[in-house]
Order: sequence, then structure tokens, then C-alpha cells
Amino acid sequence: MLTLKSLKPHPVFLMIVVTTIVLFACSSARHALFHSTAYDLAIFDQAVYLISQNQTPFSSLMAVNILGDHTAFIFYPLALLYKIYPDVHWLLFVQAISLALGAWPSWSLARQAGLNERKSMAVAAVYLLYPAVFNVNLFDFHPEVIAVPAFLAAIVAARLDKILWFCAAIVLILSCKAVLSLTVAAMGLWLLLFDKKRNCGLLALFFGVAWFLIATQAIIPYFNQGKEHAGIGRYQYLGKSVLEIAVNLILKPNLVLGRVFSLETFEYLALLLFPVIWWISPRHLTPLISAVPMLAMNILSDIPAQRDLIHQYSIPIFPFLLVAVIANLSEQNLQEEVKISKIFDKLRIPSLPLSKAIVIWSLIAFLCLAKYGYFWTIYLEALDTLPATKEAISLVQTKGNVLTTANIAPHLAHRPVVKLTLAHTPPANLTEFDYVLLNWRYPGWMSDRDFVQNLVTQLTNNPQFQLKYQRDEIYLFTKK
Repeated sequence: MLTLKSLKPHPVFLMIVVTTIVLFACSSARHALFHSTAYDLAIFDQAVYLISQNQTPFSSLMAVNILGDHTAFIFYPLALLYKIYPDVHWLLFVQAISLALGAWPSWSLARQAGLNERKSMAVAAVYLLYPAVFNVNLFDFHPEVIAVPAFLAAIVAARLDKILWFCAAIVLILSCKAVLSLTVAAMGLWLLLFDKKRNCGLLALFFGVAWFLIATQAIIPYFNQGKEHAGIGRYQYLGKSVLEIAVNLILKPNLVLGRVFSLETFEYLALLLFPVIWWISPRHLTPLISAVPMLAMNILSDIPAQRDLIHQYSIPIFPFLLVAVIANLSEQNLQEEVKISKIFDKLRIPSLPLSKAIVIWSLIAFLCLAKYGYFWTIYLEALDTLPATKEAISLVQTKGNVLTTANIAPHLAHRPVVKLTLAHTPPANLTEFDYVLLNWRYPGWMSDRDFVQNLVTQLTNNPQFQLKYQRDEIYLFTKK
């Protein structure tokens, strides 16, 4: 007989709901404060909007069809949400709930591994409190966040021998970003050789390799005017194409050894491991075979942003780090009450249940590395122009072409053409724009006040434009 008690939601479900609300509220607040940016929120928002309007998803910001960027077919089902109502907050909500949902397969994997309910709940807390989960949620929107719970769900399905569910998770992952196919292939290798899941391992290995070749050698060049992905430029010292880089990694290992064994790499690995450092063991690191491709790309890249916990590049590594944690915890034959002397003796906590110790350390790591402090520092920098910016945006009443700053672009991306005020590449023809919205006080990314002042002078002297709005050094020019 059903009772109210039997219908009580599982604590992990409640954790997911609360986390979704917190993450969505934080990313929405950042967006409302005009600290979301064109790269990448406006890029993806514009693409999804155009798909929802049955138009070609050509990114005017990158000058490429969005499928020529990362082959992210996930944007097409996301566009169904925009058909209900076109709003960028759909992307922020999908990101928040995707990141939060990873707690459920994390708990499931812990239970599969034989951990009791309290320790399994602690593992879910480790997932939710991992600093990169919070930080990536703040950094605009990136489709690979959808793959994070899918990776964990795929491992759950593999261990339950649910082939169809495993394949569904793999398809979802591959639809998020082409480069994730390498992670899928590496996961297949791990499942095949170490987790003894032959069928799922072979499937992941096959689909990962096949999709990587199809995406990089056919789809991306087709939609990118015959060129390979622009990200290749981050590895120019290794080669000028995907295949050349792959060959040089094997034949010229001296090119990469200096990067691998460097202080910057050790600092990056310390950031990744710090939140879980006490719960991993060298004996249980085989799940990290799956993370090797992404880890290698981040270490070898010329872009420092790929080696932090702020940007999205490290988030596909985390699921396998968590699986390594679970593997280590499951082997330890620890009593419920244990003494975590390495961590807590100095805090004068002589004895502590392992589940509580795990949660407390995760909370400490979160407080140290999560970027919640941005909300009372850098996110408040442009408050003095906030009302004027909102009022100017409200006067952009058509889907005409817009030239604006990187921080305003995400609020005006629902149109075929939106471009940025970049000082190093000034617009060749201002008359292609119906609206020019400028912020002289805060010029934005890759711009400066001199460049904005020059644009204001040009537009003021151009008979084809009129000054529609001016307040607090916010300027809106419209074409007559």
C-alpha cells in the first residue's frame, strides 16, 4: 500500500533539484549583469535560434556554419525548446540540469560498487561540489556539459549490460562535440581491457574512432569551406592538420615531452586532483585511460584556458576521475567510523565517519576553487551602466543586423547577423548594420575606449545613421 512516506523523494533527487536551481540562478544572474559573453553564449544562442526559425545556423561571429565548428548536432533537439519560446535561458537551464543530473549516475555507480547508502550519497556530493561543475556553469554555455552525465550513465549501463541504453548514451555524447569521440574511444578501450565489458567496449571504440574520422575529415571541412577545425591552430607546433598532429605525436615525441613534464602541467594536475586527492589510489587509476585524450589535448594546447577549472575543457575528465574515486573507496574495507588523520587531526577532529569526511573535504575544495566570489567582485563592475544598457537594448525592435560589444551580444543574438566591436578588426562597412550599440565606459572584450570613440565619431558624421539613444556613455545608433 502506497503511503506518503513511500512516495518521499530520494535524497539524491532533492540534491539534484537544489543544485539545478542554484546553478540556473547563478548563470542567469551573471547573464542579467551583462557578464555573459559572445564567445560562447551568443554563438550557440544564435545558432539554436536560427535552427528554430528553420534557417541555416550560420554563426556571424565565427563566420562558419555551426556544424563546421564542433559538429554539435545536439543543437537541433535544443532548438525545439526555442520553438516553444525563443530565450537564451533555455540553454542556461539545460546546462544547469545536465550538470546536476550527473549526481544520479554517480550515486548509482557507488551503489553498484558496493558502497553503503551514506558513502554513495557522499560520492554524489563529491560530484556536485567539484569546483569545475560550478565554474563551468558560470562560463556561458557549452554543449559538452550534456555529455558529463551521459558518460557516467554509459558506464552504469555497461556494467548492467544494458547495450541499448549504453548506445543511446554514446550517441548523445557524440552529438555534443566531435572531439568527445576520442574520449568515447578511450572509454571503449578501458571497458574492453580493464572493466571486462567486451561488447560495450568494442561498441564505444568503434563508434568513437568512426565518428572522429567522419567529423574531422568530412563534416567539419564540408561546413567550414574545406578547412579543418580552427582549434587545430592551438597545436601548430605539432602540425597543420589532425592527421599530421597524430603522426607527429608518435614519430616526434620530443615535441611534447617538454609540455608534459613542466611546472604548468603539474599545477594543472594538482587543480584536477585536489578536490579528490584523499580518495584516489594509484591502484585504481585505470578509469583515467578514458580521460587521456582530453587531458593530453589540454596539456599540449597553446591556450592556458585549457588548463584550469574555470573553462569547459576539463569537465569531460571529471566523470572518470570520479569513477577512480569510487573504485578506490569500494576496495577499502573501512569501518563506518574511521580516523582521517592526514586531513582532520589538525582541525582537532579525532574521529569522523568516512562519508562525512568525504563531504567536508569536498566542501573545503569547493570553497577554495569555486568562483562564487565573482558575484561580489567582477560581476558588479558595470552596474553603473546597467539601466542604460537595458533601455538601449529595448529600442532594438527588429531582427536587423547589429554591431555591439562582446557582453551585449548575448542579449541580441536572435538575428542572422550580430558582430562584435573588435579593435583589431574594425568593420569594413558600417552601413551593413541596422543597429550599432556601444558602451564607451566598458568597451568589452578585444575593444578599447579609443576604438569606441572613433566609432561614435564615424557614426555621428555618417548621414545614414542617427543617434537613437545616449545615456551613461551608452550609445545606440540606428540606420535611417
